[in-house]
Amino acid sequence: MLCAVYKSLKKDSTYLYVQRRDDFSAVPDVLLKTFGTPVLVTLLNLAKREHLALADIDKVRQQLSEQGYYLQLPPPEDNLLAQHKASLSGLS
Repeated sequence: MLCAVYKSLKKDSTYLYVQRRDDFSAVPDVLLKTFGTPVLVTLLNLAKREHLALADIDKVRQQLSEQGYYLQLPPPEDNLLAQHKASLSGLS
């Protein structure tokens, strides 16, 4: 299964996987507006891969097959204040 991966210039660390290069027909218009102008990053053959760096490859394959696209969002940021408060409460 081949796919094209695009990055968003509006949303940091956000990527859009589509089945064919420059074919965004399956992607909802609202999502494309939020995503901004897609910038091609790479073409991937998912059939020859066992994993991806920051996405579950099985979920990517499934969503590409079922809905025609996959949106990869950045991982949630660590809440350093909450971690610090938790470490302080453990000291008491």
